[in-house]
Amino acid sequence: MSNVASRLAVAAVGLPVVLGAAYLGGWWLAALVAVAGVLALDELYRAGRQFRALTLAGFAGLLATLLGVQVGGAGWLAAGVFLTLPLAFVFVLFAETRQTATVSLSFTILGVVWIGLGLGHLVLLRAIPAHGRDALVALLLAVFATDTCAYAVGRLVGRRKLAPAVSPGKSWEGFVGGAVGGVFVTWVWLYPLEGFIEQWQAIALGAAIVLASTVGDLLESLFKRNVGVKDTGALLAGHGGVFDRIDSILVAAPVAYYMLVAFDAAPL
Repeated sequence: MSNVASRLAVAAVGLPVVLGAAYLGGWWLAALVAVAGVLALDELYRAGRQFRALTLAGFAGLLATLLGVQVGGAGWLAAGVFLTLPLAFVFVLFAETRQTATVSLSFTILGVVWIGLGLGHLVLLRAIPAHGRDALVALLLAVFATDTCAYAVGRLVGRRKLAPAVSPGKSWEGFVGGAVGGVFVTWVWLYPLEGFIEQWQAIALGAAIVLASTVGDLLESLFKRNVGVKDTGALLAGHGGVFDRIDSILVAAPVAYYMLVAFDAAPL
């Protein structure tokens, strides 16, 4: 199966599952987020195995973060992250590792912050009292549209490299194509909602999601280049691993949420 065909096959199966969980919300969304988070964190720690992450502390911190935000909301979002530090410190006292404690602790906590806080904001978006379901679906569709349009336009007419030192396959033409797709999808999904956000705010939100999505993608590319891997996993065929698939969302979700807070459409 070609790379394009495998990407389409994974998207055809995965997108309905993700959108279904977003529609149902509650523990359905929490369960999907937790599974994705554990798989992504495992891939991250395996890809950066030379940094000797304290994996038990990382997984405990991640699950505490996601459970906290599901049960207690934004106030408990950081609780799991802070829990990771003392847990990792206890484990590092007994760990037999050739890596320094500072590097092991830092990489362990990085994984929880990067993945836990990013996915936790999906739960926060869904929990917005008015139109939380639409806000979350708009984010997911915008990230998907940005990635798909950037990939398609980049393959067709991409010439000028966007970040050759980090991700040589990305082009400015692809970025523009992705930006148009992401902003358009956000605006179309949100502008009809009476009393949620204004039309210019929907456009601004779409632009912010596009920029954050691109940064999230480049951030993971920088990490992979640093550790010398092409993909962090192979679970999703042409999409790579779970972490490869959600890298954009991990940055875009917090940005989208706090943009809505700034527009007085979401609670702080």
